[in-house]
This record gives sequence, structure tokens and C-alpha cells, in this order.
Amino acid sequence: MEEFLGPQAQYNEEEEERKYYRRKRLGVIKNVVASSFGAMIVYSVYMGLLQMQLTLHYDMTYREVKYSNLGLVDIDRKMLMGINVTPIIGLLYTPVLIRFLGTKWMMFLASGIYALFVSTNYWERYYTLVPSAVVIGVAIVPFWASLGSYITRMAQQYYEYANYKEEHVQEQRKLPKGACYSYIITFQSIFYVIFNLSFVFAEFPMRIVLHDHLHENYHVLCNVKTCGAAIKGIIPGFNSTVLKNLPRSMLLIEVESILMGFAFLAMITFLLLCGPAYRPTEEIDLRSIGWGNIFQLPFKHLRDYRLRLLCPFFIYSGLEMLFIISGFSLSYGVCILGIKTLWLLILVYGLSCSVFSLLSLSLLRLPRWVCLMGGAAVHGVLLVVLLALTVKPNSPEYLGPLLVIMVLWGLGSALNKTGVSTVVGLLYAEEKERLDFVYTIYHWWQAIAIFVVYLWSQMPMRAKLSILLATLLLACYCYWVMERRVAQKVKPRMPRIPRPRHKVKGYRYLEEDNSDESDSEGSEEDDDEDEEERTEEDERVVEEMVAGDREEEGRDARAEGADSPRAWRRGAEGQGAHVEDDGREI
Repeated sequence: MEEFLGPQAQYNEEEEERKYYRRKRLGVIKNVVASSFGAMIVYSVYMGLLQMQLTLHYDMTYREVKYSNLGLVDIDRKMLMGINVTPIIGLLYTPVLIRFLGTKWMMFLASGIYALFVSTNYWERYYTLVPSAVVIGVAIVPFWASLGSYITRMAQQYYEYANYKEEHVQEQRKLPKGACYSYIITFQSIFYVIFNLSFVFAEFPMRIVLHDHLHENYHVLCNVKTCGAAIKGIIPGFNSTVLKNLPRSMLLIEVESILMGFAFLAMITFLLLCGPAYRPTEEIDLRSIGWGNIFQLPFKHLRDYRLRLLCPFFIYSGLEMLFIISGFSLSYGVCILGIKTLWLLILVYGLSCSVFSLLSLSLLRLPRWVCLMGGAAVHGVLLVVLLALTVKPNSPEYLGPLLVIMVLWGLGSALNKTGVSTVVGLLYAEEKERLDFVYTIYHWWQAIAIFVVYLWSQMPMRAKLSILLATLLLACYCYWVMERRVAQKVKPRMPRIPRPRHKVKGYRYLEEDNSDESDSEGSEEDDDEDEEERTEEDERVVEEMVAGDREEEGRDARAEGADSPRAWRRGAEGQGAHVEDDGREI
């Protein structure tokens, strides 16, 4: 037993510690890859099913034969309304949900909601499709806010495990400025390389299941007069029958079952392969600042001029992605080439986004504005070209130019998406308690952009392109102003994060923190001063408790001694002493 329990001669504590933290770093990389694949699977299933569903429901023959007077067109309209309109209120509840559930569990719950949407397609009715679409709208902003903060938090954790010997890491103090920048850039790039493949896999149901059932171009485009910038709406005159024969019901059930299986796979990926974003004590601290403060802080973070000036880019990133999927691909792609080439256009766009997301790694050597300005330059040129592009329908010779436009737009989208997420992560790299708030603001503005795209569906194409171009120019100007202020070291006005309210033997901290105070006004002290204040406050609370106990003991002792004979004698002597001759008491 002594040999077994005693110190081992071969045990090297430093080597074991090094191996332990190497396993921790590998675990962080596993978390990043697993969350990226989970998000990719979720959106592959969601977009693939939605595209197949809307194509089937658009066909008049399918509606009349399968569902007669059910009103699928009205159901689809309200379903899209639920998906696009509901996220507008996401700013009200997203931080509360993320703090209550935790980042990992929020991703898991949101993936379950997407799986619920898939399951409702087994029985297509108003009371199944519309409520599930509304719930998806509720989950969009929390899902993306938790994903963004999770990836950035993994970068912070990787730095902590790679520099575990540093004093500020061991004492769990705030990270030095710029310490984890390289990890944030790398992890955001990895995430978008994997996630953008969802556009590729989303086209599999369309290509494998519906492609052979679609009509040729001469039928679906027979009443279309023009395509491109000159049209109003989506595709005026597009034929209402796009299916030459209906797919078997059993085939559709089999496809939905496969998609349901992948949705469950995404849930299991988030549940089993993604580790927690924070330590248990940090999770408790994040919740303990008070639910009222958690509700208010996203609004108060808009005081930060960096976030305000990035809002146009947030909006543009939502506008451009939905425009290329639902605007360009239909009004240019399907209108010119026919519906059978839709899958090819989206697939090329997804591959382009995925490959060119690797270009964001250039930020390891170049300034951070390179990504955003490069993507904006590419999109600006393409928008001017699209404003002038008007083509006749059913022109297969334009396949090459449209594919080139798709590749270049994917290049701009990749630089835009990775650039915006990386810039937000870099600006708040040391503020791990603010990540969910800033990413909530980012994706909430994206949700506003999605709502705008939903509203403008019947507008002229040139008006849509003009709005996109104006938003892009405004975003570039605001970003230039932000970088100029940062270079001039203008201090941002960030709300103070209140201290966690922990109970200490029945007492609460006596000093209330005001989250309305901001850093730029001098209300937030340095980390060392905060630590000293906490220590002094703890000591003061303990001293008050000890003093209170002593006072209670003194009162008890006086009460117990009040009836003693010695106390009676002292009282009698005090009353009879110092009496003058005239009998007056002195």
C-alpha cells in the first residue's frame, strides 16, 4: 500500500500539467468544429426542406390534387411572415434566454426547434406549419447570438489553456488587449468555411428528388417578357405549374424522414460534442447580476459608438445574403436559365462562400478593415453591373456570366460575414461578460434586414439594387468613421456590468451597482481597484457581522446580570450617595 499510495518516481508534475492543457486545447478545437458542423447541418436541413416545400406548394396542380381547398398559398404566406417578422422582437428576450439556459443549451434548444419545423411537414396543415414557423422566428436571433459568442469564447479559452502559466490567467483576470486576436480570426474563419457548405447540401433534395419532375424552360417561361433589372416583383408571368408530374407521397415522406434524422444528428452534435462556454462559477456570476440588468444591457450597449457605427454593416450583411438567395437567383437565374438550374447557382454560391472564407485568415497579417472593405468593393461593382443587366428570358448562353457573378458574390459575402463577426469579436475580445449582448445586437439588426427583404418582394428590381448600394456605401462610411475614432483612442461609452449578487450568510452586498454608468465617464475602475473594493467590501461585511454578534452577546450578558445581588447593591449605593444636609440629592 505504501508503494501504491506513495510518491511515484516517474511522475513529472510539469509534464502532466502540459499534457492536461494540451487535451484542453484539443477539446476547444473539437468544440469549434462540432458547433460549426451542427449549425451547418441545421441550416442544410432547414433551407433544403423550405425550398422543396415552397416549390411544391407553388405548383397549382400539386395544390389541387393533394390538398384541394386547404389554401396552401395562404399558409405559405403566413409561414414566411412568422419566420421573417417574429425575429424583430428578438432583442427583448435573447440575452435573458442565453443567460438562463447557457450558451451551449441555447444552441441545443434552437436546433430542436428547427427539428420541430421538419417534423410538422409530415402533416401539412395551418395549425402545424404556421406555429412552427413562428417558433423558428423566435429562435433565430438567440441561435445566432449564442453561436457568435460561443466561437469567440472558445478563442478566449484556447488562449487561457495555451498560456496557463501566465499570472493573469491563473488569477482569472481580464485578458491583455490583443492577446487572443489570432485565435478569434482563426476560429471565425473555420466556422464560416464549414457553415457555408450548408448552401451546398441544402440543394440535394431539390437536385435528387424534384429535378426530374420539373418542366422545361419553354413551359415555365412562356409568359415571361423580360428578366433582370427591368422587372418588378420576383418573376412576372412565371407559369403557375412547374411540375410535369407529381412526386410520390411515399418518396416525400422518405425525404422528410432523412432530413429529420439529420436534424436529430445536429441536436446530438450540440449536446454531446460541444463543451460548456463558461466555467460553472462564471455561469453563476453571469446570471447573478439580476434579470432586470440582463434585460436592459443590450439596449445600453448601443451607447457604444463602435456598435452604432457598425449597425449599417449588420443590416447590409442580412440584406445581401437574402437578396442573392431569393432575389438574384430567381429574378436573374431562374428567369434567364429556367428553374432546373436554380440548384446549380446556389451550389456554386455556397462553394464560393466556403472557399473564400479562408481569406479572412489574412487578418493575421493585415489590418482588420481589409476583409470588410474588400467584400464591399466586390459587391459594389457587382451591384452596378446588375443595375444595367436586362436580359431576355430563356437565354442559356448567359449561364457562364451568371455563374461568375455567383462566384464573385460568394467572395464578397465570405469577406463580409467573416469580417463583421471577426471585427465584433476583436472589439470585445477581452470582455467575455459582454459577448452575448453585442452578438445579440449584431444578429438582431440582421433580423431587421431579413424583415426588410420580406417587405420589398414586390418592389422594382432597380429599387432593391439601389437600396442595397446605398446601404453598402453608408456602411463603408460609418465603418471608416469608427476606425478613425478607434485610431484616435476615443474611449467608447460602455455600460457598467453590475457585480454578481451573492448571498453571504444571509447578507447581500450593501452597495448597489448602477448599469447606467458608463466607462467613459469614469464610473468603471480598473481590475485591480475592483478587486480591492471587493476585498474591502467582504471584510466590511464580516466585521459588521462580528460586531453585531458581539453587541448581541453584550446585551445578553447585561440582561443576565441585571438581577444579580451585586447589581442591586451598586444601585442602592448609587442612590444613597452624595446627599447634602438639607436632604437634597446632588
